Amino acid sequence: MRIHAVIFILGLAAGATAAAPEDSETVVVRPADSGAALVNPGMGWVFHHYDNNIKRYGLDLAPSDTVDEFPGASVIYLRLAWSYLEPEEGKFNWSAVDTPAQRWIDKGWQVAFRFSCAESDRDQPYATPEWVRKAGAKGYNFTPRKGIVDSSPMWEPDYDDPVFLAKLDRFLAAAAARYDGNPEVAFIDIGSFGVWGEGHTYATTILPYSAATIRRHLDLHRTHFKKTLLAANDDLANQGRGLEVMEYAAKLGMTLRDDSILVAPGARAWHHAYLAPLFWPQAPVVLESEHYGPSRDRGYWQDGSLYLKAVEEHHASYATVHWYPREFLKEMRPLIDGINLRLGYRVQLREASWPREAATTSPFVFRYSLRYAGVAPCLPGGFPAITLKDDKGGIVAVFVDESYDVRALPVGPPDQAEAIRGAAQFRFPPPPIFRPGAYDLYFSVGTRTGTPRIALPLGDDDGKRRYRLGAIAIR
Repeated sequence: MRIHAVIFILGLAAGATAAAPEDSETVVVRPADSGAALVNPGMGWVFHHYDNNIKRYGLDLAPSDTVDEFPGASVIYLRLAWSYLEPEEGKFNWSAVDTPAQRWIDKGWQVAFRFSCAESDRDQPYATPEWVRKAGAKGYNFTPRKGIVDSSPMWEPDYDDPVFLAKLDRFLAAAAARYDGNPEVAFIDIGSFGVWGEGHTYATTILPYSAATIRRHLDLHRTHFKKTLLAANDDLANQGRGLEVMEYAAKLGMTLRDDSILVAPGARAWHHAYLAPLFWPQAPVVLESEHYGPSRDRGYWQDGSLYLKAVEEHHASYATVHWYPREFLKEMRPLIDGINLRLGYRVQLREASWPREAATTSPFVFRYSLRYAGVAPCLPGGFPAITLKDDKGGIVAVFVDESYDVRALPVGPPDQAEAIRGAAQFRFPPPPIFRPGAYDLYFSVGTRTGTPRIALPLGDDDGKRRYRLGAIAIR
């Protein structure tokens, strides 16, 4: 792909919109960022529906309540123990996830999954189904945060045990047959190792496992999930396993998920932002905060500004609402609005110009400048387009600049990313396909064929992600 590499600095004050002088033959506009929360592919806020157990956090919501007022939310997250989904070997209960998922999918959201094999909830002693143990899989009884206790009813598998791995392999194959490559699925966590599927055993047996064990679980997921984005938890590198396992995950085309931001205060609010450069240039990084209520009550959360800082340092595309979403929105609205201006990608149109009048017999030039305002690249990519519409809203002509892919724009600090100029020469379709007249001119970013895909922080849209910039008269 190729992108025009002319960089320039605009001197107009922020928020200004300017038209060309009356004696000019060119229309020039410099749109202000609307400040709107954008919902775009590969980014957004994530709601935890099932979390730690089936009672949190979405159970309190009525089936018709999808918290539509939450700005920038795009994914419903279902973290559920394997035992809920395969209570008997080969007999699956997918409705446990498909039912809540469809409530949000029906609103245009996506879903994300984590299928865990160990939990610390005493009401859930077998996250791995008990029938796996009865089939001969080796494992350990434990008491949460105390390690192996033979008399405890809680059980964690040996993550290297061949019987466990064979049964897990069949479960993942069944899950992949339903969800791999499904456009309704945003990502799937590697959840088969460690307590809560988080990549460590600190709250269960406290047993260490080698990097080879982690590679085995990564390979097992990649074998079955060949199309859907897989997320590797930062804590897979803990307990002495180091950077090696995360480099391996990146090599397999996975992304990074960093859990429990603000589980501790201040400089200890997160530990693994240094892993993010392995992932964010080619995959959307996922951040999960600590459970908001406990973090708040311990005095760690404060105004939440460290969560925004974590988004910056990780170049995150997804941020989770790890609590009851409506309460979080009520208490943290300024933070949410601030994160929405930086989370993922945000393509700003800094300037656009075109001739006030043009002739059907001659090509005309559309010039523009774009830059990123978010922390991450627009990984889906997209091509700038202009659409001419008549006074009834009918599409009269569509022109796409295929030489400019927004994915190649550089990421930068707030208000400091470089703006990249584009200029495309377009020809009108021949008559009678195109007729002279006065038309509204809309700008969009999307496919090579002109279908809008990327929401932009502009006003005056047509409801289809096209944004009116002005008008053009065609002789």
